[in-house]
Amino acid sequence: MDLLYRPRRLRTSDTLRRMVRETRVSKQSLIYPLFVIDGEGIAEEISSMEGQFRYSVDKLPLIMDQLVSAGVEKLMLFGIPAKKDACGSQAFDDQGIVQRAIRAIRDNYPSVYIVTDVCMCEYTSHGHCGILCGESVDNDKTLEYLNRIAVSHAAAGAHMVAPSDMMDGRIGSMREALDEAGFSNVPIMAYSAKYASAFYGPFRDAAGSAPSFGDRKSYQMDYHNRKEALRETDLDVSEGADIIMVKPALSYLDIIREVSDRHEVPVAAYSVSGEYAMIKAASKAGFIHEEKIICESAVSIFRAGADILITYFAMELAHYMDEGKIG
Repeated sequence: MDLLYRPRRLRTSDTLRRMVRETRVSKQSLIYPLFVIDGEGIAEEISSMEGQFRYSVDKLPLIMDQLVSAGVEKLMLFGIPAKKDACGSQAFDDQGIVQRAIRAIRDNYPSVYIVTDVCMCEYTSHGHCGILCGESVDNDKTLEYLNRIAVSHAAAGAHMVAPSDMMDGRIGSMREALDEAGFSNVPIMAYSAKYASAFYGPFRDAAGSAPSFGDRKSYQMDYHNRKEALRETDLDVSEGADIIMVKPALSYLDIIREVSDRHEVPVAAYSVSGEYAMIKAASKAGFIHEEKIICESAVSIFRAGADILITYFAMELAHYMDEGKIG
């Protein structure tokens, strides 16, 4: 037996294992998804996502103080309007829920970096991510509305916009619209490889965004496909995306790895609501050790090649980093 090299030598103590770790994690890489809702005095728990809440603007300090204290100072905002219509007009209203939340956070938490979800499903009466022509989404007409949303978010003070609609050509169109409106320094995080996934179920409960008919398979990706994800990310990078995203995360680690190897721009991964809900439910049932599963699953996403992790466990992960349990 060749005894010249034994990998176990580098596993003999906790200090040594920490020193030779290949994957490092940081609070700076975490983004927390936050749901804001029209109204006042609202801080209501989302039934399918234990520990996650919808907040009205006046109640945002309840969560913002916790996030800042934990060292999580990057957010992705999702809005839930009081009224919906066929064209999702509240999404680009200057007094819309996301626009008001942006201004409140900028005024009271200047250290926080705000990314906004740019889509229409939470705002349309039909729940689809674009403008309908009959029962189909009109891709090119939708681009005009997405541009209006992105510009309105930037005007309200968003630091970055993140289109999640999966319309073809939206990144190039949005980049042009932002530049023309004077927001050339506002980056775009593209939901580039966004799969039509059953893991989104709790989010649709949280945001009230389930489609009223049909599904989104005509514009979100078929989960059988790998090469298509590479084509989608290629297109978004060529159109000017500053960051590209794979969504969901845990069932798509192979895609994260390939996208990361292929592109030089930062890669984000979104650990979605279904992933969160499964961990919480299994932990509550006593089937798993929640803390260890949170840490292991997050590291797996970074190990696959993600530079940024969007996760509902951001605060927990920040605490585990402080305690030396991860990183």
